[in-house]
Amino acid sequence: MANVIITGTSRGIGFELVKRFAEEGHQVLALSRNEKPIEALNLPNVTTFSFDLGNPQDFTKVEEAISSWKSVDVLINNAGRLLNKPFLETTAKEFEAVYKVNVFGVAEMTKTVLPMMGKEGHVVTISSMGGVQGSVKFPGLSAYSSSKGAVITMTELWAEEFKETGPSFNVLALGAVQTEMLAEAFPGYQAPVTAVQMATYIKDFALNGHQLYNGKLLQVSNSTP
Repeated sequence: MANVIITGTSRGIGFELVKRFAEEGHQVLALSRNEKPIEALNLPNVTTFSFDLGNPQDFTKVEEAISSWKSVDVLINNAGRLLNKPFLETTAKEFEAVYKVNVFGVAEMTKTVLPMMGKEGHVVTISSMGGVQGSVKFPGLSAYSSSKGAVITMTELWAEEFKETGPSFNVLALGAVQTEMLAEAFPGYQAPVTAVQMATYIKDFALNGHQLYNGKLLQVSNSTP
């Protein structure tokens, strides 16, 4: 059984991921600013507490929580902050707030966990089709989509930097999935993929994908948005 850390677990794909890993008997640390939905599941092999990727002090809590683990096998950087606002109306503070979670938070979480990951470990970062160069772009998502592009490049760099020692690093650029975040970005749009379907795919990829991929961007999308 694997030791798994997942961020952004209060709803949507992250919430479904926790359930699927836990059902298979894996040990899960589920992190989100709102820990209540995971607490309500009352699963014996799931640890959760309130955690903010934008708060540097919170990473100490992660170190304490995993101190009894022998290793971390899987880290899924799933948490994301959305801003849907015209570029000229977006303040520097708002732009920075998105990057604090989607880029700096992902980097800090990965840095925190890496010392406990071995050669066979797997860091999976969830990006978006909007962050892929050449993909269809949408107005109002300058901060969000550009931050999702940044983590694609970071993943490639990490894979190169740690190619001798591991772990493996891969990034999944998701298309439209029916979640609360999608509804905020594209009100009224009905996605062809459910959060359960995507979570099932990501779980399997997180456990097995590192055997075939490292430093790769995989576009997991059958529609855009």
